[in-house]
Amino acid sequence: MRVISCIVTAHNLWLVFLAAFVCVSGSWITLNLLRRAERTYGLQRGGWIFLTGVAAGASIWCTHFIAMLAYEVGAPVTFDPILTMASFLLAVAGSAGGVAIALSRLPRIAPELGGAVVGLAITAMHYTGMMAYHVDGIVEWDMSYVFASVVLSVTLAAAAINQAIRRPWRYWSLTALVLFVLAVVLLHFTAMTAVSVTPLATGDGLADSYALKAMAVAVAGGWLLVIGTGIASYMIDERASQESIQKLQHMALNDLLTGLPNRSSFNDYLDRALEHAKEDSAKLAVIGIDLDRFKEINDLRGHKAGDQALKAIGRRLLRVIKDGEFVARVGGDEFAAAKRFQNQSELLDFVARLEKFLFEPIRIDDFETVTGASIGVAVYPDDGDDQERLISNADLAMYRAKADIGRAVCFYESKMDEAARARHTLAQDLRRAVELDQLDLHYQVQTSVQTGEVCGYEVLVRWNHPERGSVPPSEFIPIAEESGTILVIGEWVMRNACREAATWSKPYKIAVNLSPVQFAHADLAKLVHSILLETGLSPSRLELEITESTIIADKTRTLHVLRQIRALGVTIAIDDFGTGYSSLDTLRSFPFDKIKLDRSFMNEVDDSIQAKAIVRAVLTLGKSLDIPVLAEGVETNHQLEILRIEGCDEAQGFFLGRPKPVGQIFQVEQMADEELASPFSGRVPPQRMRRR
Repeated sequence: MRVISCIVTAHNLWLVFLAAFVCVSGSWITLNLLRRAERTYGLQRGGWIFLTGVAAGASIWCTHFIAMLAYEVGAPVTFDPILTMASFLLAVAGSAGGVAIALSRLPRIAPELGGAVVGLAITAMHYTGMMAYHVDGIVEWDMSYVFASVVLSVTLAAAAINQAIRRPWRYWSLTALVLFVLAVVLLHFTAMTAVSVTPLATGDGLADSYALKAMAVAVAGGWLLVIGTGIASYMIDERASQESIQKLQHMALNDLLTGLPNRSSFNDYLDRALEHAKEDSAKLAVIGIDLDRFKEINDLRGHKAGDQALKAIGRRLLRVIKDGEFVARVGGDEFAAAKRFQNQSELLDFVARLEKFLFEPIRIDDFETVTGASIGVAVYPDDGDDQERLISNADLAMYRAKADIGRAVCFYESKMDEAARARHTLAQDLRRAVELDQLDLHYQVQTSVQTGEVCGYEVLVRWNHPERGSVPPSEFIPIAEESGTILVIGEWVMRNACREAATWSKPYKIAVNLSPVQFAHADLAKLVHSILLETGLSPSRLELEITESTIIADKTRTLHVLRQIRALGVTIAIDDFGTGYSSLDTLRSFPFDKIKLDRSFMNEVDDSIQAKAIVRAVLTLGKSLDIPVLAEGVETNHQLEILRIEGCDEAQGFFLGRPKPVGQIFQVEQMADEELASPFSGRVPPQRMRRR
């Protein structure tokens, strides 16, 4: 009651209200600057701590000074300018220090400790200001009120900073503001209650009340300038932050080259569009677009021309869309679109517009080109009810359009596209087959036609899929070549085959097939050399088999690589001979060490005179060129007899031995050797032994 009485009876209430306005608004600005400082780091945080300290100190000091001027003491009053300035500096420095402590990496009490320092700064400012306040009278202090003012200021300031930092949401923001205002106000008026003044002079020596009011207004004006600086800094930084955020959001959601939305934006749009389609029982089409001849532009004209083409296409796609339609760039030369529709004609119109714009000529500098595109369409809910399924099905339809030269647009068809999906899934599983140890090596024997002796073994790879079981090579090798996985598989096969063969007791030769992809993308000569050194296998025991298609792809490079490999001591065989378009020219260009006659001729040699004539011609050609010939696909004894009569060198086929793991092969050979060595058994002809 004494404090309230002091406020009501000993103060000019208009100036008290002015001080209250300064205190509340200044505290609000201070807390907002504090939160901005909390969200920054390094030098930027230091700048915001300084601005927070200035705003807090100016608000506290101006509140105090205006409230001091509102105090009607009834005696002449003067102010010591040095102590008055010192009180201002104490307020600013103490507030800045407290904020710095509150935002430091000190233990969990940092906000409370920083708030307490701010409370002490308020106290120091006030009592330094009171020292600067000179009145012509007897001044007496009630120390209990002085102590109470200090405790109130420190406690309330610590609580205010705690609420501002630890609980920055809206409700607690108001709490922090109230606590901070109370810390300033209660300190001042409790401290003013502690003082009593007995005037020594009256009348002529009284200070001019109008001058004091004018001084109070001037102080408030100065405070407005200081606070205005803080507000302007806050607003400028807020504007810059918003612009930066908007720019970053635009960069995150849009393609920088074309200006179209990117994959992330497309996915967000699809999520929303699917929700609306489900609510409205509407249909939604997802469209995948892949440019057909974009790579040609890049290769022939450079990447700059490619970028110009993409920009032109982006501008066209932006022009083509209407309400309920969305287009985005989701990859290098891949785009995606979506369309909400009720009638099929609406979708067909949109697809037709896309096709028209994508097939229009594009002029880049001094040349004109048409990129063209393959377009795949999947529709909700017919072709899928979630985003991932619809995009996947649209891609499958797009790949079908790309494979069909005569069609630019394909709609998803489950029967046709599910086979492609299964193939794609198998390709993904195949990429992990080596690292998951799912591949095995099998060996098929190659024997001398005349003696039946083992000449070597062809290495064949087998894939044991964890769910599908044994996958035949005819199914997964083409997939491996298409996906590029054949590079890893081919290296694994050669390395492991050489390692196993190096441990055999007999120096049989091993034949390893090479894919055309390996010639195009791998340094084969270097790879073969390193594997031979690593495994210790003699180069003469390794034979590499290639097909004519390998040579045709890049004849000069392939023959150069073959000569490098042959220089290592490795032999080269031409596989599937007789089925290519340039067999004789191939034999003339490179001296192969072996000719492998394609199995298709052996399948018909029993019944076809033409097949038998071709076999005889190839064998004659081999003898003329002094190149041994191996016949593949020997399935019967009659076929083997024909080869023996015609003078074939070697043979391979199920009649002579099926592909088996290396352990089974040598187990059979050991049993056969023991049978021959037994004095109680008759000698079995080599051919019969191999058949068994």
